[in-house]
Amino acid sequence: MSSPDGDSRVERRTSAVPVAGDRRRHPAPAHLRFFHGPMDCGKSTLALQVDHNQARQGRRGLLLTQGDRSAQPRISSRVGLCREAVEVDAGTDLRLLVRSSWAAGERVDYLIVDEAQFLTAGQVDQLAELVDESHVDVYAFGLTTDFRTRLFPGTQRLLEVADDVQRVQVEVLCWCGLPGLLNARVVDGSMVREGATVVVADTAPTPAPGEPSADADVHYQVLCRRHHVLGQLGPAAAGPGQLALP
Repeated sequence: MSSPDGDSRVERRTSAVPVAGDRRRHPAPAHLRFFHGPMDCGKSTLALQVDHNQARQGRRGLLLTQGDRSAQPRISSRVGLCREAVEVDAGTDLRLLVRSSWAAGERVDYLIVDEAQFLTAGQVDQLAELVDESHVDVYAFGLTTDFRTRLFPGTQRLLEVADDVQRVQVEVLCWCGLPGLLNARVVDGSMVREGATVVVADTAPTPAPGEPSADADVHYQVLCRRHHVLGQLGPAAAGPGQLALP
């Protein structure tokens, strides 16, 4: 049988926890978390799972994206999951976006930011300000490097200022069976190393020599470091004087 003192301790402990959506009046620690990896590692799937888990606890989130593979304002996963999102660009002030939602009477307890590699460094700082000053949790998901193996500006800034940085643990394989770490841009069946940093395209199998190309002339393929350096998109045919393995 509990004592009155015990009941009062429980009541005090419960009342000390701010309800969802009340973090601006009752500040609680918020965090900027960044999840990164190569293409096909499940970043968008994880983003939608995080949103689902947060919403189940009664929290309200705002989903942001840019350059989704669907070419629509949404977060879409290759496993078939999809949710509508707000499309942003380099000129979007993310602080004003959240504050305009508040002004309209809509709660924003957290942000899900997919394709975060495309953010500018200034936009990442805006996310950090929302975390520190407005107590909004931010979950950002993005590619680690571009097709030249260089960090995207958004990725670099997130690595510099995020409270928590995690590499997505779903392993992606190169065609050789080793872990795939790097994104190769393939144009008309050949890997390229020059061009615009941002060319939105999906991943697709590279056709074998002589096979018709896919509908898109540009796609991406995840390779291990060795085969990215070599520019080798698949097993090479045996050359003169070499034995072809069955």
